[in-house]
Amino acid sequence: MDQLKERILREASILNQDVLKLDALLNHQVDPLLTQEMGKEFARLYAESPITKVITVESSGIPVAYATALALGVPLVFARRKKTLIADPDAYCERVPSFTKGIVTDIMVSRQFLSPSDTVLFIDDIIANGDAARGLIKIIERSGAKLAGLGVVVEKSFQAGARTIREQGVRVESLVRIASLEGGKIRFE
Repeated sequence: MDQLKERILREASILNQDVLKLDALLNHQVDPLLTQEMGKEFARLYAESPITKVITVESSGIPVAYATALALGVPLVFARRKKTLIADPDAYCERVPSFTKGIVTDIMVSRQFLSPSDTVLFIDDIIANGDAARGLIKIIERSGAKLAGLGVVVEKSFQAGARTIREQGVRVESLVRIASLEGGKIRFE
């Protein structure tokens, strides 16, 4: 996606050699037209899969996952990071560290929204170390649902996340792959 690469070069901030701030595009502000294009691209990449639901982790993955679910004509499910008073007490739950937040959180998905009859497409905004992704994949596996694959807007390929998930046999499609942030410059693969 050339348009996405151009926007990243123009609007992203490099905080250090490991952290890319994408607040203007994905994590704080959302460009609806660009997000729709990303969703259409994920739908195209996984068009041959009989997807029944799109799934993501709140909150930054939700806009692109929504656009993907809309393009596929299926529901969107998202894993919550906080328990509420009305949360399903019997939800699937997994404890995961967050690379960018520097904390450990629980992610939860109500059992009523994932079943063995589902084929799900997991959409995420950024993958670095892949801890949250591995946690949600464990939840999907426990539910008995089939994972069609993982669609990632930005893969930081210099970190192990996407590679370790591919090594698990999961199909991973990234719209943009960043090879390095060294020297304060974004280098794409």
